[in-house]
Amino acid sequence: MPNSYFGRWVLAELHLVRCFMTIDFRIPMQRLPVLFSVLGCFIFHAQENETLSVEKIMSDTVYLGEVPEDIQWDENSEQLYFAWRPIGKKQNSIYEVSTSGLRPNPITSDLEHTLQKRQISYSKDHKKTLFERNGDIFIKNTKTGEETIIVGTAEQEINPVFSQNESMVVFQKGQNLYSISIAGQGLKQLTNITHKVSKSENVSAQDQWLEQDQLAIFDIFKENDSHSKTPKNPRPYYLPKSSSISSINANPTVSYVIFTVANQQDFSRNIIVPNYVTRSGYTEDIPGRTKVGSHTPTYTTKIYGLERDTIYGISTHDIPDIKRIPEYVKEYPDQWAQRKQENKDREVHIGTPIWSPDGSSAIVNVVSLDNKDRWIMQLDPSNGKLTLLDHQHDEAWIGGPGVGRRYRTPEMGWLNNATIYFQSEETGYSHLYTLNIGNGERQQLTSGNYEVQTLQLSNDKKAFYFTANKEHPGITHFYKMPVGGGKMVQLTSMKGGNEVTMSPDEKWLAIKHSTTTRPWELYLQENKPGTKAQKITTTTSEAFDAYKWKMPEMITFKNRHGVDTHAQVFVPKNPLPNKPAVVFVHSNGYLQNVHYWWSYHFREYMFNNLLVDKGFTVINVDYTASSGYGRDVRTGIYRHMGGKDLSDLTDAAKVLIEKYGVNPDYIGLYGGSYGGFLTLMALFTEPDVFKSGAALRSVTDWAHYNQGYTSNILNEPLTDEKAYKRSSPIYFADGLKGNLLMTHGIVDVNVNFQDIVRLTQRLIELGKENWELAVYPLEDHNFKDPPSWTDQYKRILKLFEETLTETNPN
Repeated sequence: MPNSYFGRWVLAELHLVRCFMTIDFRIPMQRLPVLFSVLGCFIFHAQENETLSVEKIMSDTVYLGEVPEDIQWDENSEQLYFAWRPIGKKQNSIYEVSTSGLRPNPITSDLEHTLQKRQISYSKDHKKTLFERNGDIFIKNTKTGEETIIVGTAEQEINPVFSQNESMVVFQKGQNLYSISIAGQGLKQLTNITHKVSKSENVSAQDQWLEQDQLAIFDIFKENDSHSKTPKNPRPYYLPKSSSISSINANPTVSYVIFTVANQQDFSRNIIVPNYVTRSGYTEDIPGRTKVGSHTPTYTTKIYGLERDTIYGISTHDIPDIKRIPEYVKEYPDQWAQRKQENKDREVHIGTPIWSPDGSSAIVNVVSLDNKDRWIMQLDPSNGKLTLLDHQHDEAWIGGPGVGRRYRTPEMGWLNNATIYFQSEETGYSHLYTLNIGNGERQQLTSGNYEVQTLQLSNDKKAFYFTANKEHPGITHFYKMPVGGGKMVQLTSMKGGNEVTMSPDEKWLAIKHSTTTRPWELYLQENKPGTKAQKITTTTSEAFDAYKWKMPEMITFKNRHGVDTHAQVFVPKNPLPNKPAVVFVHSNGYLQNVHYWWSYHFREYMFNNLLVDKGFTVINVDYTASSGYGRDVRTGIYRHMGGKDLSDLTDAAKVLIEKYGVNPDYIGLYGGSYGGFLTLMALFTEPDVFKSGAALRSVTDWAHYNQGYTSNILNEPLTDEKAYKRSSPIYFADGLKGNLLMTHGIVDVNVNFQDIVRLTQRLIELGKENWELAVYPLEDHNFKDPPSWTDQYKRILKLFEETLTETNPN
C-alpha cells in the first residue's frame, strides 16, 4: 500500500499532522511564515514519496503528454498554431495562441483543414501568400484572408513559385512544369517530359538513314522546315522506362528549366519484411529498402531553353578533382590499379538551382556520389557551364549542419546579384561565409569551436538569424548578425535547448525550450534581446512534477586519443553495496545526448533515474561520432564503427572506477539501434570490462543496412570489405562471455528483424548460453505500444538486478 498513490497520500497527511502539532496558532498573523514552511514541508515530502516504476515511465499518460510540434505562424504573424497533447488528453490536436494572449485553445476542424499548406512562399511585398494544399494551388490575400484557388484538378499540383514579376505562378504536375497567371488563366505547359517512346526508337537504323537522305535530296522538305513555326508543345524529352524526374525548376524569368533525371536499374533487389499479426490472418509482406552496395541511381541534369526550344546538358568533366580516387582504395592494390587505369569521372548529383534575384545566374550544390567532395558552383543557364566558387573535400564524408547531404539543398543563397552566402566545415566546425562571385572575395562571418546549426536570412537581407551552440556544446541559443559580419546578438536567454520559429514579419519568436529535467514547452517572445519569454504550454502531469528529477553531473574527460569527451554522471545517494554501474549508449551514432535540454531518449532518461534510485551509478556518454562537436568527432568512426566510439565507452567505465568508486566487476550497458550495435560490440570485444548488456533493435552486420547512412561511413562492401568486417558484431560473437539480452520488433523496416535472427543463429552455432532474445510482433524500429516498451524495460531492469547486484560482495 505505501507504494500506491493512496498510500503515499496517507503518509503525506500523517507527516503534515506531525508538522502542525508543533505550531501554536494563537496569533495567526505572526504564524503565517510558519504555515508556509509547513506547506513547503508537505510538498517536499510528497515529492520524496513519488516512486518511479517501469510501468509509469513507459506509459503515455502518467507523466507526460506530447510536447508541442509542427509550429507554424499565420501570414499576418498574429496567430501561432502547433500540434500538442496536454496531459489528460487522449490524442494530439492542433492548438492556436495569439500574440496578444497566452492561452492556447484547440482549433476547429475547418481551420485545421486550412492549415494543411505546403511549399509556402510570399510575394515581395508580403501581401500575397502562395501555397499548395492537398495537391491544389492557392493564393491568399494576407490582409483579408481571402483564398483563391489557382489550379485545382484531380491530379497533384506541387511546388508553386511566383515568377520574377509575380504575374504568374509556375508549378509542377507529374514530371512537367506549367505556368498560369495569378488570376488562374492562361495555363501553359512549359516542358514535355514523357516516358512515351520516341519515333526514332521504333524505326530501324536503315529507315532513319533513308529519311535523312530524303531530306538532303529534296528541297520541298527543306522549305517546309524553314516555314514551320514554333510548335505548340514544347520539345519532348523521352525518359527511359526505369528513369524518373527527381527535381525540376524554372528560373525566375521562366526562360530556362533545369531538370534532373534519376536513372534507376531494374535489377536492384529490395528487402521484404514479413508481418505475422494481421487482420486477415495471413502473413503479409511489407516492402522494404535495398541494402548497402545495391545499385543506387545515377543522375543526369539537363537544361531546357524555352526561347530556343532546345535541351542540352550540364558538363561535369571540368569539375576539379572529378577523377579523384579515395585514399582507402590504396589498401586494395588490384582495385587501385584498375581505377587508375580506367581514369573515370566520378558520378555526381547536381542540386536544385538557387537563382540570383535577377534570374540570370544560379548557384548549385554539386556532391560526388561517394560523398567525399562538395562543390558550390555557378551555373550559366545559357550554355550549361559550371564555374567553381567553393570546394570542400573530406576523405571520410561531407556533412555537418547546414552543409547538406546528397539530395538536399544546404544552407546557401544570394544576398544580391553579386554575393552568395553558405556554410562550410572547412575549419572543422560548420560556420557561415559570404563570397563575391565577381572578384572571388570570401569572408568568414562566424568562427570558433562551435557550430552554426540553423540559418535564416532576414526579409530585408540585412541580417542573418541562426542557432548556434557557442556558449557550450550542450546549450543552443538564437542569434542575429549583420550580413557583413560583426557582433552576434543573442536573442534567447533561457539556458538549455532553444528551437526558434520566427514570425513572417520577424517581430515574434516562437521558442521551443527545454532543460535536462523539464520537457519541451512552447514560449512566445518579442524579437528583442533581453525580452522575457512567456510560457504557453505545460505538458507535464502532477505526478511528474511531484518527483525530483535528477540533474546529472556534467563532466569532460580525455579519451585515450587525447580528445575531450563529454558525459553525464548520475550518482546515487544510496549506492548498492557492490557499487554497480550502467553505461547508457545513445542511438543514431550522430545524435547528441549530453546537453542541457530534454533528451531525445526521454524514456531512457527517466529509466536512468529509476536505476539511480535503486543504487546504480549511471553514465551517459557522447562518444566519437556524436553531433555538436565538429567535423573530427563526427567523422571519427570512418571505416571502423566500434572503434573510437567503443573505446570512449570503455574509457568512460574507467572514469567511473577511478573517480566514482564503481566496482569494475559490475558494469553493464544498454542502448538501442546504434546504441544496441555498440552494446553488442562491447560485450563481444570488451568482455572483461562489461559484464552485462541489453542490445535493442541492433544492427548486427552493416552489410545488411541501408545505402545512405552506411556508405558514408564504411564505403561499400564490395569496395571496402575490411571496413565492414571490423565493424560488424556478427564477426565477433565468439567473444561473448557476459550476459546478453537482445530485443527487436518483427516489423522493423529500418534495422530489419533479419539482423537479429542472423546473429541468433550465429550464437546457437557457437554454443553460447548466456543470452536471450525478446521479440515484439507488432513493433517497428521505434516502438509505439506502451505494453511493449514496458515489457522491454522490465527485462532490462531484471537483467541488471540479477547480474550486476550482489547482496554480500567480496
